[in-house]
Amino acid sequence: MIRILAKWFIKDASDPSNERVRSAYGVLSGVVGIILNLLLFAVKFAAGLLSKAVSLTADAFNNLGDAGSSILSMLGFRLAAKQPDREHPYGHGRFEYIAGLIVSIAILLMGYSLFRNALDRILHGGEAAYATHFRISCAVMLGSILIKLYMFLYNRALGKRFHSPTLRAVAFDSVSDAVATTVVLVCALISHFVALPSWLKLDEWCGILVSLFIVYTGLRSAKETIEPLLGQSPDPAFVSEIESSVLSFEGIGGIHDLIVHDYGPGRVFVSLHAEVPAHADILEMHDVIDNAEKYLSDRFHCTATIHMDPIVTDDPETLALKAQMQDKLKAIDARLSLHDFRVVKGPTHTNLVFDVVLPFTFQMREDALKARIQTDAQTISPNYYTVVSFDRAYAQPDDPRERSRQ
Repeated sequence: MIRILAKWFIKDASDPSNERVRSAYGVLSGVVGIILNLLLFAVKFAAGLLSKAVSLTADAFNNLGDAGSSILSMLGFRLAAKQPDREHPYGHGRFEYIAGLIVSIAILLMGYSLFRNALDRILHGGEAAYATHFRISCAVMLGSILIKLYMFLYNRALGKRFHSPTLRAVAFDSVSDAVATTVVLVCALISHFVALPSWLKLDEWCGILVSLFIVYTGLRSAKETIEPLLGQSPDPAFVSEIESSVLSFEGIGGIHDLIVHDYGPGRVFVSLHAEVPAHADILEMHDVIDNAEKYLSDRFHCTATIHMDPIVTDDPETLALKAQMQDKLKAIDARLSLHDFRVVKGPTHTNLVFDVVLPFTFQMREDALKARIQTDAQTISPNYYTVVSFDRAYAQPDDPRERSRQ
């Protein structure tokens, strides 16, 4: 249904890189979600009243909350699509993350409401559920499960296609609703066909389990939307693609100080330092850097800025010292690396000037590490003194060894 509606209402619907198309899909998903959730609320609420089933009535209000969540997610897509302005030069893309967070909060509140209602029935009792209108209630729940699974599938597909945490949050909500309704349906079948003691209150205990599952789903989707707002590290696979893309340009020998700023979908800014031969023609290398920036911008739909770092590549002594110091660092910790290596000779001593990249989980204090590096350098020659600056690894490439451990 979504594909058919997209063909009717969205121009260039097959282009996922177009921000206007992304926003239109988000709005379309929201409208469909509102209509389906309001329909489910109406039929479930009616069936719950007729059958005296507190779990089914609570599940109906869960769908009403989902309709409100769909409105919020649709609003988030519309706000995120606003163009940059004087007050927000990086755009409004993070509105989508905020909308996803509100959806997650709504899921948590609904889980709490279900838990409270079920607990109240356990403590204070109530009318027996499904004494009447049992078949109608089961038919409504079965139809609700099928609709919610459909909503999960299309929201998950759109979330993957557009890398949207909001749509993924809505998809998680849909599958949690399907599971919740399935539990309610199973309880209804057991209560109707099995003679249970009156104190068991199966319908209410199933409501407790459903509410806990919904809370878990809300926490999971909240984590996914909070992390980009806090400034999470970029996807290692994305970092690897950037590195391989830049290094594919002739003359660029290495990159470092890669930083990815995410201001929302379609608002990604990438900056890095590219190492080029110091003896190369500066105008030619500047042209290479310009081409690399354009390539990154076109391929990854981002704003790319590359700083050109000239390094010595034709001096055997400098290259040998760099390799030796790199080996010394690897002996301290295999994750350490260096860049911007320079040799400055004086009448009484030689300075080895370079930067060291520190992983965030590196435990040694910087002053202790500097002292260790100085000691290691003087094992090569007592006349060597190190001038070291430290960088943090804000972006890490994909490591196949890490994947093999998972």
